[in-house]
Amino acid sequence: MNRTERLNCLRGRLNISHQICRPWDIKPKCHYYEQTADIEDNQLLLWTLRQITNHGIIRDAVSCKVRQAYRALHGTISLSPFEAYNCTGRTYNRLNEDYQTLHALCRFFLDQSGPSLQQGDRRMLPFLVDMNRLFESFVAAWLHEHRHEVLEPHGLKLKVQEKVQLSDNHALHFNIDLVLADIATGMTRYVLDTKYKAPKFPSSGDIQQTIAYAETKGTTEAVLIYPQDLEQPLNTRPNRIRVRSLTFAIANDLEISGRSFIQSLLC
Repeated sequence: MNRTERLNCLRGRLNISHQICRPWDIKPKCHYYEQTADIEDNQLLLWTLRQITNHGIIRDAVSCKVRQAYRALHGTISLSPFEAYNCTGRTYNRLNEDYQTLHALCRFFLDQSGPSLQQGDRRMLPFLVDMNRLFESFVAAWLHEHRHEVLEPHGLKLKVQEKVQLSDNHALHFNIDLVLADIATGMTRYVLDTKYKAPKFPSSGDIQQTIAYAETKGTTEAVLIYPQDLEQPLNTRPNRIRVRSLTFAIANDLEISGRSFIQSLLC
């Protein structure tokens, strides 16, 4: 931080013209640079950490680390608001090049944007997203959030990642993505298996898997959930179990897609 002050001793660069005009002034007027952590590079990090902690949807372990980082900066760094565009067009050199990756991550969070298949016009830190797990978590979160409107009126309650033991020693088990059970009896009415892919029609392996889930839970309704419509949707009853493919279209309005999915499920 650049500062100009009258000091008791010489520091940095002396303002010679000032001293010539005021020779009786024993305190030299100096221009100097003071090292401080309270710079815009760090203020941008602090603001982004604050926005992440306020979002409230991150896992507890991650939230703990983010809060630790926030507390480490808070107190010595000024809290100033920033926008995503403040993270771009910045100048980096050998002294601050470590901030370049951090600011790219800041832009990602401040912009509240997500990854896409298109090539953008800005540099970004590469990362991988487990879309299978993300799609499953999203469908579960949507059903949980709307349970009072779309599930409970039909006497249904949601169970996520239900574990079904297949052996006495607990070595073998199923983890069923989503189970809809009867509120009154606790009996399973639907088993739901999310599939983040877009085939023309469900594979034999996916069909066999969801039938196995239904058998273990004693239900006749097995459903495969895809993020977009299939060219050849499935609705068959090879035995006592009906197997269907349904769509939760994440590319459309999510509220409309969710209610359309529920309507198709219950019919």
